[in-house]
Amino acid sequence: MLFRTTWRFMLRHPWQLGLCVLGVALGVAMVVAIDLANASARRAFQLSAESVVGRATHQVLGGPTGLSEELYRQLRVEVGLRSSAPVVEGYVQVPALENQTLQLLGVDPLAEPPFRAYMGERGGELDLAALMAEPATVLLAETTARRAGLELGDALTLQIGTHEVDVRLVGLLQPNDQVGREALEGLLISDIATAQELLGMVGRLSRIDLILPATSDPPPQLLALLPPGAELLPAATRSNALEQMTRAFELNLTALSFLALIVGMFLIYNTVTFSVVQRRMLFGTLRCLGVTRGQLAALVLTEAALISLVGSLLGLALGVILGRGLVGLVTQTINDLYFVVTVRSLALDPLVLLRGFVLGVVATLVAAAVPTLEALLTPPRTVLRRSSVEDRARHLVPRLAGVGLLLLLLGLGLLGLPAEVGVGSLFVAFTALFAIVIGAALLAPLFTVGLMRIARPLLGAVFGLLGRMAARAVEANLSRTAVAIAALMVAVSVTIGVGIMVHSFRQTVVVWLEHSLMADVYISPPSNTANRIDGVLDPALPAQLAELEGVAAVVRLRSTQVNTLVGPTILMAVDAGAERGRTTLRFVAGGDDATWAAWDAGALLISEPFALRSGLGVGDSLRLRTDRGLQDFPIAGVYYDYSSDRGIIRLRYNTYRAAWDDPEISSLALYATPGSDSEALLARLRAATSGTGVLVSSNRALRESSLAVFDRTFAITAVLQLLATIVAFIGILSALMALQLERGRELAMLRANGLTPRQVWGLILGQTGLIGAVAGLLAIPLGLAMALVLVYVINRRSFGWTLDLALEPRIFLQALLVALIAAFLAGLYPAYQMSRTSPAAALREE
Repeated sequence: MLFRTTWRFMLRHPWQLGLCVLGVALGVAMVVAIDLANASARRAFQLSAESVVGRATHQVLGGPTGLSEELYRQLRVEVGLRSSAPVVEGYVQVPALENQTLQLLGVDPLAEPPFRAYMGERGGELDLAALMAEPATVLLAETTARRAGLELGDALTLQIGTHEVDVRLVGLLQPNDQVGREALEGLLISDIATAQELLGMVGRLSRIDLILPATSDPPPQLLALLPPGAELLPAATRSNALEQMTRAFELNLTALSFLALIVGMFLIYNTVTFSVVQRRMLFGTLRCLGVTRGQLAALVLTEAALISLVGSLLGLALGVILGRGLVGLVTQTINDLYFVVTVRSLALDPLVLLRGFVLGVVATLVAAAVPTLEALLTPPRTVLRRSSVEDRARHLVPRLAGVGLLLLLLGLGLLGLPAEVGVGSLFVAFTALFAIVIGAALLAPLFTVGLMRIARPLLGAVFGLLGRMAARAVEANLSRTAVAIAALMVAVSVTIGVGIMVHSFRQTVVVWLEHSLMADVYISPPSNTANRIDGVLDPALPAQLAELEGVAAVVRLRSTQVNTLVGPTILMAVDAGAERGRTTLRFVAGGDDATWAAWDAGALLISEPFALRSGLGVGDSLRLRTDRGLQDFPIAGVYYDYSSDRGIIRLRYNTYRAAWDDPEISSLALYATPGSDSEALLARLRAATSGTGVLVSSNRALRESSLAVFDRTFAITAVLQLLATIVAFIGILSALMALQLERGRELAMLRANGLTPRQVWGLILGQTGLIGAVAGLLAIPLGLAMALVLVYVINRRSFGWTLDLALEPRIFLQALLVALIAAFLAGLYPAYQMSRTSPAAALREE
């Protein structure tokens, strides 16, 4: 009978049931969407790494120029390592695929079968003889070829660095399983000689793959043959290091989605409470007829469980849809900041879906526990007295404030713990942030009471009786209004905190770019990532450009990657160049004449993120593997840098050339002669480099493109902020509907005593306006506290960057307006309903 009663109630109030389900669904959807986007990017990288590494147990890696192919012959013939395979790898862009980046893998087809299974499969159409015998021939996954509209024998244009080349498709790879197909979608395979020619690595190898017995150490003959610049590493080392780069980024996104789930729990509480409020009289009657508290609790919790099941399932579906949009933003950010990864589809990880489903169910049941207790603790004799509920709510205010204060102190204590850059300390920081947010939410009722007592006489003086009634109603119905205020406060504070963090970050980057981009013109090849240049320039180009009119100095730069104690790190070699180039760096430590004297003598400068991750500083030494063997380089300075959260090592170009046999140039920085026309200089430079494919960028253009990358990186946070605000808006609507339902008799009596429908509108909208104003005002200090934690703690522990806090009044004003508008819009429907309700119908009792 009880469950039939519940079913009939739900059928009579379908919009309310939909509101409950939507609240659960939105909270689950945000968590699932972020997790799926992260998991898809991670899966794409893992599949790509597995398809490239294959069954290799170890890899021989060289320096920036790779390895001599003679080493492979020695390992195979003299040491007898038959399970070895040479590899040449690089990145190319394919215009036919909308300039998608593919990884070019040059292999020896005869040595490949033990390492990579797809070379031995015959599921596709492969002409290995043509691949080995004919130049400029490649293999491509059938799915990729289909997207490019290619058939066997067709020509394919590749953009490699500054030039375009045409290759011929002689094979389509068709793995027998879906995983294999996904793994090969980002690969372009060629014979090793073809890859060497295309990538400009004739006579050189990127690495040598090995399969060594797991039970024994590497053969001593192998180690003895390795040249000074080469090292033997387990095959998983590099993949693991690259994967660890994105962990902090993924944790940041996950934390934002959990903040939205917290707001969703407020929403769930409100909607379930609404359901309980509507049936207070029914529950009291059932108690009088003998229904026990346990049966009543089972009834309410069963409803919540059913709502959680439906809402969580809907949330999974919404999360998949939202995740398809977010995966592109996540992938783009990873490509901009870390490494190239190709994600074309959303990977539906069952564990992610299960975790989201469980979170939705548990969050709903936890949020429903409070209204369930309210239903249980309401004695039948007081069921008609709304004041009994508010009496309990008022008594709870100081207790909640005490718990909230303890949580705030706990959060501050956790933030005060010593910590380093890394995921572990970042988890502690987010725990502290959540403690602060929940603590502030528990303090919201106390501040609401105080603000309403201040506002009551002020509103009475301005709006008369209706103003005092609106303020009194917010305080008198604290059990409903406090939750709505807390939900909106948390959502708006997220907008403030993240907004200030992004604004501070952007302003810091703007100042950094103004200092670091001192040259007038920059010349570079096209690149696949925003923070690293993989291509090279013609070695004759610097001398050629130095002869042009208006060019005062040409500074060579070489950007490559080396293995350090914190993993793969960017190494940047810079010409001594013009003296004013030294003013491009702002130093955390060092920067005086002694620093530059040591730099000229061969010392390094390291960026702040690298210093924090490695624990090294001025006066320490960094050991690097060079083409002369392991060398210790003294560290002369630590400088601010925001181009890589893994860190950058900077040294003089001459120092680099003395340690590495690498004559390549990654980019050029050109200084104009004083008083020369910059536009005319740009025109001459573009004319001089016409047909070479290089990018000629002015100082201003490069600064704008860097800021465009920055804005693209934080686009996903704007999406999450918007969704959190939508969740809060729905929460306010449900709270106001519950409140106006409970006040139906009160408003009916006021109508009977002469209150007009217009005054009902004014009273209800005045009350909702106060809810929005209080939530907005309380969100300002919470948002500022959140911004301080994000800027000075979480950002530093995530990425190792020191930011300058930049407070923008516009952000606070916008947040206050969002709170007011959200509350005002949420109050329109309740005001409309109550203004049309007949006083006689509202006063009638059975």
